[in-house]
Amino acid sequence: MHHHLSWLEAGVIGALQGAAELFPVSSLGHSVLIPAMIGGSWARDLNVSTPESPYLAFIVGLHVATAIALIVYFWKDWVRIVTGLVTSIVHREIRTSDQRLAWLLILGTIPVGLTGLVLEKWFRTTLAKPVPTACFLILNGFLLLFAERMRRGDPDLNTEYVDERVTGPESDARLAKQSWGGGTLVGAAQIAALAPGISRSGVTMVAGMVRGLSREDAARFSFLLATPVILAAGVLKVPDLAGPLGAGIRGQVLFGAILSGIGAYLAVRFLTRYLANRSLKPFGYYCIALGAAALAIFAIR
Repeated sequence: MHHHLSWLEAGVIGALQGAAELFPVSSLGHSVLIPAMIGGSWARDLNVSTPESPYLAFIVGLHVATAIALIVYFWKDWVRIVTGLVTSIVHREIRTSDQRLAWLLILGTIPVGLTGLVLEKWFRTTLAKPVPTACFLILNGFLLLFAERMRRGDPDLNTEYVDERVTGPESDARLAKQSWGGGTLVGAAQIAALAPGISRSGVTMVAGMVRGLSREDAARFSFLLATPVILAAGVLKVPDLAGPLGAGIRGQVLFGAILSGIGAYLAVRFLTRYLANRSLKPFGYYCIALGAAALAIFAIR
């Protein structure tokens, strides 16, 4: 059976997914709402909740490109973290900040990994419909505004030093000081993002900020936590595209994935600088506005 996915649909959703996955605005929310708002063949071709939908496998294929972009951007950090994990296992110790951060990332990933395996289909078929998604996107916007209200202090960073602080060992050392329970809680917040419209990066940033992390450290921890989750989900689903689900759309999937990877790399590069000394409020207002506009369009139809 040949499925339909036009090159334009693949390109638009690919570029959108790459950027929106890391911005705190829910990429899955956009992937559900934009086709539904456009209507017509877009709403028909790009429906995540359809049984045996190639669109879901396509979106997950885009996630792999996003994860690769994150690994490329943070490659020095991942070399340190993986080395920390290996030395920790070999020497049976958790002494350095790299070793500790590696285990914090593992603990933070377990809750969402288990929940995703058990409940992913329920979340997708029950909640990945336009109206619930629009409601969750509005809720996501209010969460971001809430985090900014809760924020303790506002470190006045000189932008010249932002990139070094955010991606350097200094940030790792601060993140590694979190308690085991605190780091696990921040990671567990990703469970909420299984609901379309709730942003994975947004909800983990909010959890990190509520736990007392600075905005840029919370963002960085969020990007590091997202990488194994996104990659694992992709590796599990991508084989679907090799079978009947991918018939007739593999070229479009590859095209979308390339745009997604480029979009994600540019997004993380922008966000690590932006979040050092600017607020999450614009993203919060955007989510509320888009969710409300979507509900209005669906109501008129």
